Amino acid sequence: MTHDFFLIGVDGGGTGTRVVLGDAQGRELVQAASGPSGLGLGVARAWQSIQAACGEAFERVGVTLDWSRCVLGCGLAGVNNRDWLAEFYALAPKLAGLAVETDAYTTLLGAHGGAPGVVVALGTGSVAASLASDGGFRMASGYGFPSGDEASGAWLGLRLIVHAQQALDGRVPHDDLVEALLAHTGAQDRDSLVVWLCAADQTAYARLAPIALEHRAHPFAARLLGVAGVEVGKMIAALDDTGTLPVALCGGLGAPLREYVPQIYQARLREPLADSARGGLQLARREAERLAGR
Repeated sequence: MTHDFFLIGVDGGGTGTRVVLGDAQGRELVQAASGPSGLGLGVARAWQSIQAACGEAFERVGVTLDWSRCVLGCGLAGVNNRDWLAEFYALAPKLAGLAVETDAYTTLLGAHGGAPGVVVALGTGSVAASLASDGGFRMASGYGFPSGDEASGAWLGLRLIVHAQQALDGRVPHDDLVEALLAHTGAQDRDSLVVWLCAADQTAYARLAPIALEHRAHPFAARLLGVAGVEVGKMIAALDDTGTLPVALCGGLGAPLREYVPQIYQARLREPLADSARGGLQLARREAERLAGR
């Protein structure tokens, strides 16, 4: 690899894409963001979002984007689906290099700097991962919306909207929490909510999650957030038999949900050293070194 190449770390989820542009040595130059690039929302859409974010990053440093000079390290939601992953590689532009891992792995790289530890990434979806002292990598959760991704934004949003449905029917009280949920969806009644539901995807549900935090004193929201914390604790326990590894809560919901994690884990919680996009930059650097050694 020469000084003419650029390393790019990509963090792609169901809500948005963040990239970190670095030079050939991995020194960070600039950051940029764009729309979702989780593979479950469509592989072509993922590449559109990645290209938009990369284009913005290059524009900020005053350089024309040339894929042939770029090595990408991508941490993406949905790469466990082999068909989606194969399509992602097939649709890739002509890059100097491309390394793709689950966003859980790049989150782990960023959070603990490659050292042993546990991460619980809480965003649109959720996934937990651990790196043991022997280098072993394990994952928990992250099975995808709607059946998994406990404690994620989409998981919270789905339960919130069920509560709003019950309120419209008179099964639970119609109060300020319900009004906030309906206002977000633009629904006034049963039929208009059904219209919203028919178009809603995981991103739409995840955008409801902040309403639970804004109404955290509401009995339903308080219970829901408490359950989310318990689910985070179950992920940590599943990934660390020793009960000793440091734990970083990452993603947009990591900090807001910290207080709901059971007390037994609180002393092990650490602030992440860096984010998944910077973990992707580490991945890109490894790929560049691998290519240089061939």
